Amino acid sequence: MKNNKKCVHEYTARFEANEHGGYTVTFPSLPGLVTEGRNLEHAWRMAKDAIQCYIHGLKKAKKPIPLEEETAQLRISVAV
Repeated sequence: MKNNKKCVHEYTARFEANEHGGYTVTFPSLPGLVTEGRNLEHAWRMAKDAIQCYIHGLKKAKKPIPLEEETAQLRISVAV
C-alpha cells in the first residue's frame, strides 16, 4: 500500500513591489524559484502554488527537498 501522508514544509517568501504594480516573490531556500502576482493576495496564492510545483518536480526527479532552518526576520528602524 502506498503511503499518501503529506509533509508540511514552511519556506520564507520575499514579496517585492515590481514595476507592473504587482509583486515579485522569491524564496531564499528554493534556488531559482520566482513567481509574481497582481496584488499581495494573488502573489500569496501564486507563491503557494509555485512551492508545491517546485517540490513535486524535485520528488519526481528523486532529488532531496530543501529544508529551511527556523529563523526570525525583523525590520529594525534606527534614526541617524
